Amino acid sequence: MAMNNWYECKVKYEKTLETGTQKKVTEAYLVDAMSFTEAEKRIIEEMTPYIVGEFEVAAVKKARISELFIDPEGDKWYRAKVMFITIDEKTGVEKKAASTMLVQASDFQRAVKNLEDGMKGTMSDWEINTISETLLMDVFGMQVKEVQDANQN
Repeated sequence: MAMNNWYECKVKYEKTLETGTQKKVTEAYLVDAMSFTEAEKRIIEEMTPYIVGEFEVAAVKKARISELFIDPEGDKWYRAKVMFITIDEKTGVEKKAASTMLVQASDFQRAVKNLEDGMKGTMSDWEINTISETLLMDVFGMQVKEVQDANQN
């Protein structure tokens, strides 16, 4: 699988609430891109069909995500910190290396299950350090698009 470069983009715009009133909101999205410039271009392309009126890309920052677990049933994104455990052969000391993953799920329990399922077959020992719900509204990745397209066929 190709290594993804993830960028968290914050988009500011006027959202029309169910009551009909307008409210200024800033929403976070994750996009897969080769550079900050491409990330900004991609988020503008992805958001243009959904936002009426003007919007601005308020921030673009690199996100260190090593793995993405997609669940088409899920409407939330959870950030999982997973520790890979190795034993130093010379000293016998246990070492832990952290890795951040993103898990799509409908709730916390499902996020844990989706992460565990996604990690099946991993050769090294690992443990979940933390899982927390993110404020991400959506993830626009090449891989996400492929999974969504495959599910529609």
